[in-house]
Order: sequence, then structure tokens, then C-alpha cells
Amino acid sequence: MKPKENYSNRFRLTYGLAALAVGVTASGWGIAFAIMEAWPLVAMDVAVVFVAFLSLVLARRNQLSAALLFSQSAFLVIITILCLIFDVPRETAPRVSHLFLLVLALLGYINYRREQSRPQLAIVALCVIAFVVFASSTAAPSFAQPIPETFQIYGSWVNTIVAVGLLCIGVYVMQLELARDLDKARAIRAALRNREFELFYQPQVDETGRLTGAEALLRWRRGDGTHVPPAEFIPAAEQAGLMPAIGEWVLTQACKTLAAWRHDPATSGLKLAINVSADHFMKLDFVETVLDCLRTLEIDPALLKLELTESMMANDIDAISEKMRDLRTAGLFISLDDFGTGYSSLSHLRRLPVQEIKIDRSFVQDIVENRRNRVLLKSIFDMAHMLEFVVVAEGVETLEQLRLLRSFDCTAFQGYYFGRPVPLGEFQTRWTNDPVAPAALSA
Repeated sequence: MKPKENYSNRFRLTYGLAALAVGVTASGWGIAFAIMEAWPLVAMDVAVVFVAFLSLVLARRNQLSAALLFSQSAFLVIITILCLIFDVPRETAPRVSHLFLLVLALLGYINYRREQSRPQLAIVALCVIAFVVFASSTAAPSFAQPIPETFQIYGSWVNTIVAVGLLCIGVYVMQLELARDLDKARAIRAALRNREFELFYQPQVDETGRLTGAEALLRWRRGDGTHVPPAEFIPAAEQAGLMPAIGEWVLTQACKTLAAWRHDPATSGLKLAINVSADHFMKLDFVETVLDCLRTLEIDPALLKLELTESMMANDIDAISEKMRDLRTAGLFISLDDFGTGYSSLSHLRRLPVQEIKIDRSFVQDIVENRRNRVLLKSIFDMAHMLEFVVVAEGVETLEQLRLLRSFDCTAFQGYYFGRPVPLGEFQTRWTNDPVAPAALSA
């Protein structure tokens, strides 16, 4: 199970417990208010129970984001109405309903760490602002209908206990996640020191199946021989700010590989692609570091391919474009990775000095069954050819996918159909002896 799925499952459980606690508390108050025939208050408690129940249903259907945004928005409205009309402060009992706004804000922040979104940030901000307003003011509108004094006195105790309890649960969940993040960061730093990282190499071939280069993919083999999936340690490294250090290591190892390949006629002309993170690329000395490494090992810059993800384009596009131009002027090959899934647009493609785009594997996987996907891919290839881009189809796994891509005049491929990522020694043994993929010949 991926770390994000683990986090979502833990958060789903915590959210379910919180919704259940709110629903039970509201049900108890609803029954009490029904006995005293305070029907407006009963209606408010029914609304709370309904929102809690619907949120639980959505969460159980794996629609956690929808459940969270719905429940937070609904509870924000309900709590605001309670504070303005019913939970009016007295000398004998304070207003307490606004305490649940802190619970909503904390819940929203935890969710934002799980899946960042502007609507979620907006809800967190509104909850905090509303809490400050209600905590700092005792004013109430003229049409307010205060809760009966006896109920408000007891209710202030009950609601405060429930709100503080939920806050404690939320803080405990955050503490667990922060502790896990710290443990992962320590383990990654130790892996760098202990040389537990290694590069695997996946072949890139042309339309005839002939090897043209490879992509170097980062792998982590622990001291006990077990592997840590990239989907687990790379997000943790990004959060801990360790990607520049890891990127430096990858760059150095890739350059050493190119330096070794230079002495063998079978590999001397191969390009080697490495992925560059946004944090690493945006370092002030990134360009100088890359060029120094190439000069030190006397490597032809045209053989090193830097793959930048589309999501990077959400940052300072002008600074990114300037660095790309410096690298391209020095002779390096620039590729835009995961094309179609990020932030790039036609205007970005026009401004960025890229030479290649890599079609994301999600497009290739559905190309045979999904007609709309085929039309979209055909349009991308037509556009790329007009702009004189090289196009690499990533994630090719079947002969049918290969044939369709060839019909679009695709001339560069990567995927399990040609070869899986393997250690350097295995890659060189396989491909230097026969630089043509047998699978491609049958196409």
C-alpha cells in the first residue's frame, strides 16, 4: 500500500470517529430539546446529524475529499447560525459553539497536508476568522432566540469537553504524521550516507527497436536487502527538503555512467536521462553544478538529458525558462516529462526551450480501448511534429499500443514492452550485446 493511501486510511478513520462523536452529541441534544419542544434547536441538531451521516457515507465510498469539503462547509454555516441566534453568551454561561470552529480548522489543515487545494485553505481561513470574531464579541442580533439558561450552563460544559476532545485527537494524529515524516527523513539521510541508493536503467528505443539511450531511475535498497518503493521515499524526501541532495547524487552517478560508456563503442553514443526535482532545479547554482560535473568527467553535454516535470511550471516560469536556455546553450538536452498531466500549456511550450516531450503513461495505457484518448494523442503528436519536438511515448506495454503509436509517427519509446528498469551491470550485459529489442521486431 502506498504511503498516501496509508495516510488517507488513517485520516478516514480519524474523520469517521470525529463525525460519529459529533453525530452522537447532536442526537443527545436533539432529544433533550425535543422534550422541551424547542423545535428550532431540534432542527439545528437534525441538520448536524444529517451532515455527519452523509459525510460518513461519502468517506466509506472513498470520496474522502468530497466528504471533508461538504462537512466543513456545512458545519461552518451551522455553527455560525448557532453562535448568532441560539448560543448567545450570558453572565452565567459563555458561548461555546465557536470552539468547534477550531476543530474544523484543524481538520482542514490535516486534510490540506494530505491533498492540497485552494478551497480547503479558504475553509480553514474562514473557520479561523469566524472563531476570532465570536470569541472576541458578545453581541447578538435582535432576533436571537437564546438557549434556555439551564441547558446553556450544562451545554457549555458538554460542548467544551467534546470540542477539546476532538482537538486532542486531531493534534495526536498530526503528531503521529510529523513523527513518521521525521523518521523517514532520518532514514533517507542515513541512506545517502550509507550509499544505499542506486540507479536502475530503463531502455529508450527508436521505431525500429534500436537502443538510443536510457532513463536512470532512483532505487533504494536497504542494508538488509529490501527495497523501498520510490512512491514512498520520494514524497518524504520532498517534504524534508532532501531532493537537492539526492539530485546531486543522481547527477554525479549519471555522469560517471556516461563517462564509462564513452570508452565502449556500443554505448558511447547513448543518451542518459535523469529526473530533476523542482527544488533541485531552482537552486541558484544548479546550472553551474551540472556544467562542472560534465567538464570534470569530460562528457559530451548532448548525451545528458534532463527531464523536468510539468508540475514545475507552476513555479516562476521566467526563472525556469532562463535556466533552461543556459543549459541548452551549453549543449544539454531538455525534456518535459509527464506531458499532459501538469501545468504546461501551448504558451509554455512556446516559451520553454525544450527539445522533447514525454507522453505520460496514463495516456498510453488506455490508447487501445479509449477512442477519445487516441484522438487526443494523435493531436498531441501532430502539434509536436509541427513544433519540431521529439516525442517519447512512456509506459508502452503491449504490441497493440506500439502499433497505434507508430501510426501516429511516434519514433521514440520506453516501457516494459522493451525492458524493465534494471541495475547498470544487467543493463549493459543485455543491451551492449544486442542493441535491438526483439519484441519490437515482431511489430
